[in-house]
Amino acid sequence: MQAGLPPELDGLKNMVRQIVRDECVPLETEYLANPPQEGVDDGGPKGIAETVMGIVGSLTPEKWGRLNQVSKDTGIFTSFVPEEYGGGGMGALGHVVMDEEIHKSIVQLPTSPVPMMMIGSCTPEQEQKYLYPAIQGDLNYAFGQTEPQAGSDPGGMMQTRAVRDGDDWVISGQKMFISGAATADFLLVQAVTDPEKRQRGGITMFIIDNPTPGLSFDPIRVWIVPTRAQQYMVNLDEVRVPQTQVLGEVGMGFSLGQKWLVHHDRLLRGSMALGILTRALEMAIDWSKQRITYGRPISERQAIQWMLTDVYIDIMNLRAVTRETAARADQGEDVRVEASMIKYCAGEWGCRSIDKIMQVFGGLGETLDMPIPHWYHLLRHARIGGGTSEIHKFVMARGLLDGRVSFQG
Repeated sequence: MQAGLPPELDGLKNMVRQIVRDECVPLETEYLANPPQEGVDDGGPKGIAETVMGIVGSLTPEKWGRLNQVSKDTGIFTSFVPEEYGGGGMGALGHVVMDEEIHKSIVQLPTSPVPMMMIGSCTPEQEQKYLYPAIQGDLNYAFGQTEPQAGSDPGGMMQTRAVRDGDDWVISGQKMFISGAATADFLLVQAVTDPEKRQRGGITMFIIDNPTPGLSFDPIRVWIVPTRAQQYMVNLDEVRVPQTQVLGEVGMGFSLGQKWLVHHDRLLRGSMALGILTRALEMAIDWSKQRITYGRPISERQAIQWMLTDVYIDIMNLRAVTRETAARADQGEDVRVEASMIKYCAGEWGCRSIDKIMQVFGGLGETLDMPIPHWYHLLRHARIGGGTSEIHKFVMARGLLDGRVSFQG
């Protein structure tokens, strides 16, 4: 990995770091102290629950509005969006660098919820109706791939079907664990259009407005946020959409979904874990110097020192592989296997490191007014969400055995 970042990305990193420290971190206590009850709006702009990764709290609309305005005024909001779509064009490396800084706070600086699979895939009409409003944060979307029997092997096991009927497509099936589906303005849904070809030219991506007749949702409560559903079962009962709602080419929807997954659900898992662990380690170091037991700060205890150094090692290694893979993606390389490696490391290393951080804090680390237990939930979930660690090891093994990846250096 290169010794340093390009000057423009180093400047972006420092700017975001300062804004997060000055604007976001001071709001954490208020945010965590006011979790909204089930069915009660959190007071933030639409879609804000997605930007805080499922950690439920609330701030006044004025405070959310200020954060949103600061992000837009500084250009951070769309800094990673390609220049041809009005963004800063910082690419994958810029995105992971920025995302790491943003995840240092429970209260996250808003950024564009741009659906990456739509970049370069839309018709001009789709760009105007969906993509540009989504880039600006005026529309929110949900991505529907996972199904009750097709989580780890969506291409081979997908049951949702789309059948051509004149100028329309009729879609039937179920999607499961779809984040933010019920409150999304539109859904990007994969359906099988050729059962013989499946992921090799037989799965198509459809843009479905919410609401649409035949589209319904059932909330799924999960342990991360037990009081408020953010995951949903999506029911498609003969949902009819016109041909103009096909995203990209018929049969090529699986590859569009992979484009989103490689960037959003794998590369960004690395930067998410880095932001959390960096801030958590900083907090743990400060605490270990203040906490006195038997006449000495616990920072002088070898058991504590080893926990801190273990977290430090995980951070430095994860940052190196995440940034290198992002830089290679910006050069046009196929990094699907490496992205699976990052997702695996973010979950496994992140989970073991946040566990050590919680141990350093002891009982204080379990209090819900602290960020630590909320981060613990997120990093434990990272071993499952977006594909289990075991599935991503399978992806890596397949890449090694068929010669798609090199480890020679």
